[in-house]
Order: sequence, then C-alpha cells, then structure tokens
Amino acid sequence: MCPRPGLKDGADERITPTAADETARLLPHQSPSEVEAAAQAVLATLQSPGLPTLLGALRGAAMSPQPERELVELAANWTGGFAEIRASWGDTVASAGRAAGPTETTRLDHHERHVGTLTAALPAQWQVLIPVLAEYALLARLRSAAAGAARRRVGERMLDALLSGQGDDALNGLGREPFALAVATLPPQASAQDQALDLLAAVGEGYFSERRLVGHSTVRTGRQGGMAVWLWTTLDLSREARELHLSLTSSTALDVRLGVSGRQAGGAREGVTGVQTALTQARQALLATQHTRAYTVFHEMDALHTLISDGSLSVLAAQVNAQLDTLGDDGRTADTLRAYLSHRGTLSELAATQDIHVNTLRYRLRRAEEVLGGRLSDPALLARLYLAFRTETV
Repeated sequence: MCPRPGLKDGADERITPTAADETARLLPHQSPSEVEAAAQAVLATLQSPGLPTLLGALRGAAMSPQPERELVELAANWTGGFAEIRASWGDTVASAGRAAGPTETTRLDHHERHVGTLTAALPAQWQVLIPVLAEYALLARLRSAAAGAARRRVGERMLDALLSGQGDDALNGLGREPFALAVATLPPQASAQDQALDLLAAVGEGYFSERRLVGHSTVRTGRQGGMAVWLWTTLDLSREARELHLSLTSSTALDVRLGVSGRQAGGAREGVTGVQTALTQARQALLATQHTRAYTVFHEMDALHTLISDGSLSVLAAQVNAQLDTLGDDGRTADTLRAYLSHRGTLSELAATQDIHVNTLRYRLRRAEEVLGGRLSDPALLARLYLAFRTETV
C-alpha cells in the first residue's frame, strides 16, 4: 500500500503553543490561520511513517539517468494523480498520470535562472507533497543540464574550430541535414557577462537537445563584447528561431538580442565556407535587430537596414540636407518631402494632412526639385531621398 501523508493515530490535531509561537515569529507577515495551516501540513508530512521511503524514492528518481521522467512517473504511481515537467521555453520534458485534483504549477528557479516548471494535479491528501516534489524536479532539471555540459564541451571545440576557419571534417557530425547558425548578445554593461553568455549557450543547447536536433554551442569574446553562438540541424527555421529566443529570454532578465542565419545546405561539401556564410548572415541579422529582447532571421530582415546603419550613406544624407538647407525655410520643405515619400494618396489629401493649401504644397515640391537637380517623378531621385531620410532615423 502506498504511504499517505497524515497524522499518526492519536496525534494532537492542533500544533503546540510553542510551535505556533515560533512559527508566527518566523512568518510575521502571514495571518495566524495561514501559519497554523502551514505548520499542520508540515507536521502531518513529518509524522508520516512512509516519509523516509518516499524521500528515498524521490531522491533515487532525481539521481537516475532520466531524472525528469522517473520523477513524474513515481509521483503519478504513488499518488494516483498527474505530474508534468516542462522546460523553461514550454516544451514538455516528461509527463505521467491523470489529473486527480486542482492543477498547481510551480516555477523552477536556480539562482534567478528559470529552468522549467512543475505542474501537478494530485489528490487532496497528497497536495502537501507538491513543494517537496518541486524541489526534486529542480534537482532533476539541474542534473540533466549538468549531463549535457559534458557533451557540450566536445561540440564547443568543434564549433570553435569551424568558426575559426578550421575543422572542415567536423561538419560530418551534422550529417547531410540543412543547418543554421545563431548569435546572441547581452548589453555591454551586464555584470559577469562571460558567465551570463555561457549560461545562454547552455540553455540554447538544451533546447536543441530536447527537440532532438543535433546542435553545438560556444561563447566567443572580443574587444566589442562577447556573444553566444549555436550551430544546429534545422527542420523548421522560423519556429526554431522563435522558440530559441523564447528559451533564452525565459532564462534571464537581461536584454537578449538574437540574430539567426538563413537555412544552409547540408553535407560537408560546403565545409567551413558554409559556416562562415551562416556566421556573416547571423551577425547581419543581429545588427538589424533594433529592439531589446528581440530576434531577427536573416531572410526576414530589412536588407536596407544594414546599409543604412553602418554609416555608408552618411555622405548622401549630408548632401541632400545641404541642398535643402539652401532654401532657408527652417526645414519646412524637407518635412514636406518626408511626408510626400510616405504618402499614398492625392496631393490634396497630403496638403490636408499637412494643414497647408495644395498650391503651397506644389510650390514646395517644385522648389525642392530645383535645389535637388531632378524631378520627383524620377525613381533615382526618389531613391536618393528615401535612403537619405531613412539614414536620419537610424
């Protein structure tokens, strides 16, 4: 028969005044009724004759080769309820049993790192076990992460070689599957950045491992800051990029920006060249990621952003602004041109939005054409204006 938590026969159903006073002293912000209920639950558990057996079984499950699976199966078999462990990004790691009570979800954190959640729906007499089960679930998640760390070191050396332009044969480990590469950075002012990036690398590799995707990670440092890097075989790049970013942001409160390459052809034929191409694309996507805690995939990014943001068009912007400044109208014509480029309706509609007469609008546009040396019907002039004005907003 499964041991059940509860008071021994004849045990006092009220906690002693001494225990109550001590508990109230330790929990001054809780109401007396909540303190007594918590203390009763603890006493009931401690007085259970099957407690050593239960804790031994939980410890054995958490120390097994597949700790999450063993733990939820043990919980379901002992209680007749339901238990499930999920990764920080939401994937189910292990699940067993059927709901037999209210559902309770506990976040699993270790030193401010989110490593997953435990969801349990146990019978009423077993619900006191949930906090204990959560601690063992946290231990199980940490043990799985530690086991993956040893595997990660091998992949880290291989990936470092590929990123350095060596180790061409290392791609054979990915088979002939298409692959992708991603890079992530943290704010330069983040404390212990190398340690934080190493944590990100481990979280990302854990995501790929639990998705049954071959993947490797490493951390690269440089004068302009470090970055975490992942290389993996891809099946659905858009979904993987979204879920990878979710797993990273779920593991830290720091602002994580992620750039993801396009899908690269599989096999060793492309060798290091393919990895270098993927690294370049991922870095470009990272540069195009303008918001904090955001990500960009190379084939989905605004290609003009890289050209505009690297300063290549600063000369063009300065030239256009200098030409328009000769009008001496405090920038009114320049503002009208910016509105004109983004407007899709008639000139009358544009004039109304600018709160000017349509003839004033036409006059400003003609004056702009004169100083710019072209007509606004010319696609080349429109392109110059578009790029010049976009440069000002980056």
